[in-house]
Amino acid sequence: MKKERQQAIIDLIQSRDISTQEELKDGLRSLGYKVTQATVSRDINKLELVKTLSKSGNYKYARIQSKASAKSPLEELHSLMGSLVASVDWAGNTVVIKCQTGMAQAVCAKLDAAKLPQIVGTLAGDDTIFALVRSEDAALSLVDELRNDIRA
Repeated sequence: MKKERQQAIIDLIQSRDISTQEELKDGLRSLGYKVTQATVSRDINKLELVKTLSKSGNYKYARIQSKASAKSPLEELHSLMGSLVASVDWAGNTVVIKCQTGMAQAVCAKLDAAKLPQIVGTLAGDDTIFALVRSEDAALSLVDELRNDIRA
């Protein structure tokens, strides 16, 4: 049932512009799936959906890349940084990553998947990620690494 529901999500976002979890939930319900917002949210994360600009200029859900990618999570993170991240800064043992609007959760998912040893945990909003790191030295090291990706 889960795989079928997730395929239905992919079909929905490919066939029409869906910009909110509520619209996605309604679309799934119209197809006979009994889902909650929490289920939709988990599926969005599992399918690695992000919001991109549609032709009409509004944001819509889309797949970031095919699952057949041979890239490691760290390589995927580095490839996203240049296109989705605007700036990286730090204060104490916290790194602040500013992303394009609506892209912080996608970048944060890749950051978490990369399992960088200096990161204790992350928190993403719409356009900002906070990464708690183990020390100020670790923060400086992470900032340098991520800024190199932005410049590349």
